[in-house]
Amino acid sequence: MKLSQYKFNLPTDLIAKYPQDNRDESRLMVLHRDSGKIEHKLFKDVIDYFDDQDIMVFNDTKVFPARLYGNKEKTGAEIEVFLLRELNREQRLWDVLVDPARKIRIGNKLYFGEDDVLVAEVIDNTTSRGRTLRFLYDGDYDDFKKTLFDLGETPLPKFIDRPVEPEDKERFQTIFAKNEGAVAAPTAGMHFSRELLKRLEIKGVNFGYITLHVGLGNFRTVDVEDLTKHKMDSERIIISDKAVDKVNSAKEKRKNVCAVGTTVMRTLESSVSTTGHLKPFDGWTNRFIFPPYEFSVPNSMISNFHLPYSTLLMMVSAFAGYHQLMDAYKVAIKEKYRFGTYGDAMLIL
Repeated sequence: MKLSQYKFNLPTDLIAKYPQDNRDESRLMVLHRDSGKIEHKLFKDVIDYFDDQDIMVFNDTKVFPARLYGNKEKTGAEIEVFLLRELNREQRLWDVLVDPARKIRIGNKLYFGEDDVLVAEVIDNTTSRGRTLRFLYDGDYDDFKKTLFDLGETPLPKFIDRPVEPEDKERFQTIFAKNEGAVAAPTAGMHFSRELLKRLEIKGVNFGYITLHVGLGNFRTVDVEDLTKHKMDSERIIISDKAVDKVNSAKEKRKNVCAVGTTVMRTLESSVSTTGHLKPFDGWTNRFIFPPYEFSVPNSMISNFHLPYSTLLMMVSAFAGYHQLMDAYKVAIKEKYRFGTYGDAMLIL
């Protein structure tokens, strides 16, 4: 597969800037892989496609307020700092991206908040845009973390072209978010409301939870035409024994195993036994899935509508079938489905 095969014309007004008022009332396109049939539903209708003992697997990562704005010492130039991951708790070391990167050198100090309540020193250049910051803070760790996160804002993707609003703090998060560490939301899971989860539970659908701390690699531009040469950023994943038992039990009973989102799909496919069963894992994955690819664990998936050229689109095309998915996207554009993080959803069966 080539990068150019993932070009399509997406009207900018179809990129959702705001979520639906009610999580489970986004639109839902249902794509049947065996027949190519497409149905148009509301997301809460997803319950009609699952039965007793089927399992939905969710990503329970929690997004933290990763985007900060500070000022450079002496010049006062505004610098955007995007927190990627904590490297060392005791030394207050963080892996970050800075923008504009060209203005920042090792040894520079950055000041954040009123009265410069937080100061950071640049101690390493990790990539052309990446830096390692040491935050200089006298208080204990909990005070430092609270100060840091109070200064941060919800890290909406840049393609949502508007200022962050207070409501984003709650909506840019799934209702089952638990394990803090993501800088982007696992968006397919954001369509689930408490009411819908309860209805699914009553119907006998099981829930499994894995953790993938979503990084900015999801949005990193693919800049090679040959997809085999693209390298994904590594992301931390955790697959517990409990999740493994639930998923493998469903597989053995020939029940539906649904990956809720591309992050879940990537996690499940990163730890598979030779017999096609899920294995426990705690570590890192940089798995990049694109056609052709033989999936081992899930037999259905839920996904948002993704932007052109994105690795997310490539993964979904591997599951749905490239031509079927691109045809479905043409229908989605014609029917004015909403794309991106706050957009509508697709169920692929």
